[in-house]
Amino acid sequence: MSDESEFVGKEPCPACGSRDNLARYSDGHAYCFGCAHYAPGDGSSGTSPRKHTNRMSKDLIQGGEVRALTARKITEETCRKFNYRVATLSDGRTVQIAPYYDENGQLIAQKVRPKNKDEMFSIGPVTSRLFGQHLWSQGGKKIVVTEGEIDALTVSQVQGNKWPVVSVPNGANGAAKALKRHLEWLSSFEEVILMFDMDEQGRAAAEECAQLFEPGKAKIATLPHKDPNECLQKGDAEAIINGIWRAAPYRPDGIITLADVREEAIRPAEMGKPWFLPRLTELTYGRREGELYGFGAGTGAGKSDFFTQQAAFDVVELQEPVGLFFLEQPCPETAQRLAGKVHGKPFHIPGEAWTVEELTQAIDQLDATGRVFLYQHFGQSDWDRIKTRIRFLRVSQGVRHIYLDHLTALADPSNEKESLETLMAELAGLAQELGLIVHYISHLTTPDGTPHEEGGRVTLRQFKGSRAIGFWTYFAFGLERNQTHEDPEQRTITTLRCLKDRYTGRANGEVILLKYDQATTRLAEYSPAQEEVRRSFMDEPDDDDDIPF
Repeated sequence: MSDESEFVGKEPCPACGSRDNLARYSDGHAYCFGCAHYAPGDGSSGTSPRKHTNRMSKDLIQGGEVRALTARKITEETCRKFNYRVATLSDGRTVQIAPYYDENGQLIAQKVRPKNKDEMFSIGPVTSRLFGQHLWSQGGKKIVVTEGEIDALTVSQVQGNKWPVVSVPNGANGAAKALKRHLEWLSSFEEVILMFDMDEQGRAAAEECAQLFEPGKAKIATLPHKDPNECLQKGDAEAIINGIWRAAPYRPDGIITLADVREEAIRPAEMGKPWFLPRLTELTYGRREGELYGFGAGTGAGKSDFFTQQAAFDVVELQEPVGLFFLEQPCPETAQRLAGKVHGKPFHIPGEAWTVEELTQAIDQLDATGRVFLYQHFGQSDWDRIKTRIRFLRVSQGVRHIYLDHLTALADPSNEKESLETLMAELAGLAQELGLIVHYISHLTTPDGTPHEEGGRVTLRQFKGSRAIGFWTYFAFGLERNQTHEDPEQRTITTLRCLKDRYTGRANGEVILLKYDQATTRLAEYSPAQEEVRRSFMDEPDDDDDIPF
């Protein structure tokens, strides 16, 4: 093996599978800087780190010229500070060379940058040091860490090449690993400013690196352009300085101060969106964005009917769009029921007092509002699919009111409990993220006593997936109706019971009686006392002589 061999290029390593860690030299030998695999020039193979270490000075590119990088607006003075050179390889390529030095100031590695960035390669253990690390003594006020060597030159230059700046050797992907190796050295500075690229990858790397340090030490800089050198090229060097001094201390997602919420916190509490029932609005203080409202009832108790009337109220009275995900009801029937609530006609029941012309006009009027969106499920009840449709409705159509009937249809039958827990967590997260008001229906388990169809009382623990529902839901309601009562009048009366009030707790246990008008298909608040007064008045004789005037 000749001592005069020169670096030729990088190749995949046959030992560790690395894409480009194997360096090939002019005499045929090769060395992997990842796993230390060594292949002599005669074609045999082996592992010989010692042999390679002894040859390190011969492997590194010799010579080169320190000069300004005009296209990057980097001065010769800055390049000389870091000994950043330009050289010509044996194959005629002109390359830039970023040197890496050990703690004793000895050159141990080089990052070689041809004109084509994809052909960039390293010679020597560049990952064992930070670029520029040899220039600065341990300890000090601030140190800036960049994502690449050019950015490090840039930040140093705008600070007069007087203040500590280093770069990670392998970009954003290896940034945290690189900083871990030198955590003690970096932590000796009072502040560590992470000035990575402003793209998604760079921001994620900066957050990952910030978590390595004790609270308050790491700060993340923001720039108006992609990276520091782009700022310099655009004549905005001041943005780099501002980025350093205005860098914000890292706080992980979800951790905020009172100052962050001050404006919202001092705003007087307001009523939320009303229900179609005034008493329910009074008890709950309305409906608020980001909250879940759950309803549970036995089969045929009128929960879907309640949903339809509330959705119609949102469309007509509040003039707000709704998204209807009725998984056990065909869309044409949903349209009939919704139109019936608006116009007080039982359009979904054949033979009743309505005409096709009335139905057509009612549906056309609703459609003209542009505020009704139905989910055509085609028998598919898949939560991931529905989740994307909800997001679409919110982002593209401005829908905040979501009606999901019913939640249980989306559960995995083979693992109902756990799948409902996952679903509820994701539904709550979606409501918070998008500012949704989510109304959902849950099926109930069979009660121990009176069946729900006979008016048996609904409890929260009867909701399928009750643990998750109890955790994530803001309000939970039970609907109770005795569908087999001897008195036909009683079969039209529903008890709406508040089972959970997460907002104030004051509505827990409160009930509202509702009466269903078969002629108009509408529900309304009902008071037995008022009904008795009405009946007694109707029973009195109609005698004008009894009127005292």
